[in-house]
Amino acid sequence: MVRERYSPIPSRSLASCPPCGLPETMVPPKVAIDSPAIEVMTDLRRIPAASIQSELTWAQANHAMILRGVRLLLVVAENGTVIGTVSAADLLGERPLQLATERQLNRDELTVRDLMVPAESADAIELGDVLRSEVGHVVATLQRLGRQHLLVVDSDAAEGPMVRGIFSATQIARQLGVAVQTTEIARTFAQIETAMAG
Repeated sequence: MVRERYSPIPSRSLASCPPCGLPETMVPPKVAIDSPAIEVMTDLRRIPAASIQSELTWAQANHAMILRGVRLLLVVAENGTVIGTVSAADLLGERPLQLATERQLNRDELTVRDLMVPAESADAIELGDVLRSEVGHVVATLQRLGRQHLLVVDSDAAEGPMVRGIFSATQIARQLGVAVQTTEIARTFAQIETAMAG
């Protein structure tokens, strides 16, 4: 049926094409501390959310982060509801080892549910507030909460309430043009403050 309806696109060998390079990776735009906050938000309508189910293991969560190149996964229930978050710090910090020791388990036997920050403890801000804010407001919020990441919810979305975006201190630092050598939150914020002062 496909062959009857569609004709193939002409093809040739790569060697017969002019010498080809690779496109430059899309780099997030540079921002200033007084730029609109939305410019540093990862918009989950444009970039698919990195998510995981709570019954999967520590090893599966770690592998998922590496594959996606992210440091935060949204933990979702079977019905798609976000029930928490799990970060690289949650997986690679001391807690998994402490929990494994307490329960007399191997770290690989721990589940995402064991290590995640449940929804009732995960911090979020409203999209409407983000649209009225600047990058500096987001940085101040991350500092006050002592967080590396912050979720953005859209309670008024036509499809129903949803997690609409994510702020990352590391991403904000990159867009401000501050070199980030570590994911340690204190250092990231010190660098952001230096950028604000400069």
